[in-house]
Amino acid sequence: MPHFLAEGGLMIWVIVAASALALTVFLERLMLYHSEQINSTEFLNGVRNVLKRDNVVEALAICDATPGPVARLVKVAILNRERGREAVREALEDAGAWEVPRLEQKLNLLATIAQIAPLLGLLGTVLGFMDVFKAVEDSGLNAHVGQLSAGIWQALICTAAGLAVSIPSYAGYNYLVGRVNALVLDMEQVSSEILNIVTTPVEAASRPA
Repeated sequence: MPHFLAEGGLMIWVIVAASALALTVFLERLMLYHSEQINSTEFLNGVRNVLKRDNVVEALAICDATPGPVARLVKVAILNRERGREAVREALEDAGAWEVPRLEQKLNLLATIAQIAPLLGLLGTVLGFMDVFKAVEDSGLNAHVGQLSAGIWQALICTAAGLAVSIPSYAGYNYLVGRVNALVLDMEQVSSEILNIVTTPVEAASRPA
């Protein structure tokens, strides 16, 4: 590895920096999604049972103690429960519109690294072959392998490094997108259920006897 870094020229260090950034983003997002993915069915059943006893304070406490966007959406619905169904729906939509970009944050950076890493490798390859042709130009027919090998090494190393960074970065990006989609699906399902839970008793009570 030290040999490859030494022979890769300037661009290999740019590629290494890009790979470190991609790994950092992937691990940070992975830990975030892991901490915010909950058993939404079990959580919602617990909140529903508490609300059946009209214990709103305990329901809010459960939401505060549970991490993730699902719990935050449920809390929004509970806090707006007395404003009517449409108001609760709008509050949930607004909260969801804030949560989704938060979940998608930094994913574009990972996708960008996956896309430009091969281009960085290609640039390093071009620079390496420029060194080769410069050596040929300077030495003419007397150029020997030792004068050409450095540029060829740089070209091959940069190409391989660019692909080695791009492939796992793209795979990691797709994996994280799948995790985000799963969280968003949970949010949509829970929003629909909590809307019915918190508004049905209010609407029933408001109907004339």
